[in-house]
Amino acid sequence: MRSEELSKFLDSKPLYYKEIDHERVHHAYKILKPHIRKPKTVHIVGTNGKGSTGRMIAHLAWKAGERVGHFSSPHILKFNERIWLNGEDASDKVLEGAHQRLFTILGQEMSDALSYFEYTTLLAFVVFETCDLMVLEAGLGGEFDATNVCDKALSVITPIGIDHQAFLGKTIEEIAATKIRSIQQKALLAPQPYHEVVEVAKQIADDVGATLVVAHKRYPYELEKISKIKGWGEYLIENASVALQALDILSINYDVNDLLSLELFGRFYALTSNIRIDVGHNPLAAQAIVKAMNPKTVLVYNSLDDKNYEEVLQILKPKVKCVEIIKIHSQRATTLEAIENALKKVGLEYSYFTNHIDKDENYLVFGSFYVVEEFLKRVNVPK
Repeated sequence: MRSEELSKFLDSKPLYYKEIDHERVHHAYKILKPHIRKPKTVHIVGTNGKGSTGRMIAHLAWKAGERVGHFSSPHILKFNERIWLNGEDASDKVLEGAHQRLFTILGQEMSDALSYFEYTTLLAFVVFETCDLMVLEAGLGGEFDATNVCDKALSVITPIGIDHQAFLGKTIEEIAATKIRSIQQKALLAPQPYHEVVEVAKQIADDVGATLVVAHKRYPYELEKISKIKGWGEYLIENASVALQALDILSINYDVNDLLSLELFGRFYALTSNIRIDVGHNPLAAQAIVKAMNPKTVLVYNSLDDKNYEEVLQILKPKVKCVEIIKIHSQRATTLEAIENALKKVGLEYSYFTNHIDKDENYLVFGSFYVVEEFLKRVNVPK
């Protein structure tokens, strides 16, 4: 049995669901499990910093000689970005081969039934079966996430904030619990903006008999030096510190200087000398970014409708000279009128992005993966 090619197969699946059958992916994994080898797994859950923390762990382990896969989401320009294998995005050939194998193992009925994220998670498992280490980034939550089907050597809990309340819970305690209930034997808790998260983590670790390590904020001298060379903000230094502590727990020897060769595309990434792009989209991300921004930055912005964009704009305002609204193509995008009203309320001058970049201005492209994707499509600058 052979499926249609991967891109067409995934395009036939909706990206968003009002309700998801959380048992379905567990049934699919039971079918797949006997057919694949299972590497040591690190599971990354949280609200912010999952992508960068996971990539730092993966990159350093790979540089140390491990065979490593990193699954993250969503992608900015190409699906291959989601499945990183030994230092580079998986090739079309590797992905297509894994897809045909997975489809054959699961059968058409199960393959068709799985959501986009569920299928691509299992696809990553097939790609990564030759690895020593697999780093999995949870999508929305933790406990009910498709990435939570396999056993973990370590769970890393990045900063948790208020986001996706419709799916995860209304309070910070409820959101944290939904994410942290995915832990098993060992968990590393990154520094948290809400003290309630620490208490929830301790309680859940106690309930399941897991060892909980609370990450410290002491940075090695080499990390401070690297951050200056890379132009990282404080939050990326913190994420790197958590990644180093995760590798220590896993007993993987690393050279911190290998971070110099790491490119975190889309994470406060210097696209040019005066343009930075960041896929952050919520108040917690804005609080981290504003500390690293240059004063009088031109903000290229838009938002999805389930985000608190007014609060985001209020947080960024002290460093923003003006806002240029960029139109994005997503069924979840908020209306331009709503963005305009929020900008008026916050008191920021705005216009619409016309694809023009002034070499004498500093720019930050921020608001979602869709914002960064649209900007890169419209402005001819090198990656």
